[in-house]
Amino acid sequence: MPSGRETTVSIPLTPTRSDLYWRRIFTKYDRDHDGRISYVELKDIIESREYDHDLPDNVVEKIMALADRDNSGYLDFAEFVDMMKHPDLKAVFGHFVARYVHSIIPHRDPIDTIVRSRSTTIFTYTDGTYEEEYSCWPPAICMIIISIAEIVLFCYDAAQGKTDATGPIAQLFIYNPHKRQEAWRFLTYMLVHVGVVHLLVNLLVQLFLGVPLEMVHRWWRVILVYLAGVAAGSLATSLTDPKVYLAGASGGVYALIAAHIATIIMNWAEMEFAIIQLLVFLLLASVDVGTAVYDRYWRHLQQNIGYVAHLAGAVAGLLVGIGVLRNLEKRKWEKRLWWAAVVLYFSLMIAGVLANIFWTSHFETTST
Repeated sequence: MPSGRETTVSIPLTPTRSDLYWRRIFTKYDRDHDGRISYVELKDIIESREYDHDLPDNVVEKIMALADRDNSGYLDFAEFVDMMKHPDLKAVFGHFVARYVHSIIPHRDPIDTIVRSRSTTIFTYTDGTYEEEYSCWPPAICMIIISIAEIVLFCYDAAQGKTDATGPIAQLFIYNPHKRQEAWRFLTYMLVHVGVVHLLVNLLVQLFLGVPLEMVHRWWRVILVYLAGVAAGSLATSLTDPKVYLAGASGGVYALIAAHIATIIMNWAEMEFAIIQLLVFLLLASVDVGTAVYDRYWRHLQQNIGYVAHLAGAVAGLLVGIGVLRNLEKRKWEKRLWWAAVVLYFSLMIAGVLANIFWTSHFETTST
């Protein structure tokens, strides 16, 4: 290479799908964005398969030596692509090749955004990026722990012969309209269940919906969504049905359903099957709402199901989900939506809390 001269790398005006795919992977692992893959960054790529045990350092060194043709200590983009396609390294990088084979199946235009700077051109292939964020580390155990707590408390009351929310634990934690001053009940009612079926349904749904969310968004975001739905469910129920006792995690469960809708909205371009997922969750919500309306206004059934808690939990899950769940590619309209969701959620929650505190006349009929 002549000294003192800048090398110009030509990039085709119409990049191939292969170019786009490898450029996206290269950019993802080029942590310091210097246009080169270092030893540490190469190790991150190799360990991204989440092996049970990390590869020894000497193995990474051998791979680096094999791929680094100019012995610079770094891999440029061309060396990186050659390494990924090297026949002797298929056992290590085969998962990237398999992903590429999947990506060449025609479905959407792979060029979603093109980011240009003075030194380089980066093509961002966003189709399916969300699916790549699923990770088993840290382990998704938050919803599992909550579910275990619900099982243990239910079993404690069951050992006393009480499975209908009349046991000592249930009496302490259930939302009781006569004991609204015991503020913990607005949250702890989620630990109380009326019968085995009620418990099992909530457990299955919250695990099925919560664990996948944790794998992408991490436990603390999911617990915020879940607890927001629980609190919204009890606050709304206390205002609309001031005589109702409330038990079960349905507010939190519906918050998780709506949180999936929120993350689909915020990561639409990054999800491979966004429209299918959105339709599934909308169908679930529509069936539940339709059943509630039919039973109440056509069949005139009196049921002990907190549909207001379901609805309020879903609204809270949608708003809080937009506010706290990860947004992989922020756009201007999404920032405006974020602010709208945050302001609306806090407005509704503050109004609900103040109404529960100061609207005493509304609750006088429930006082002992």
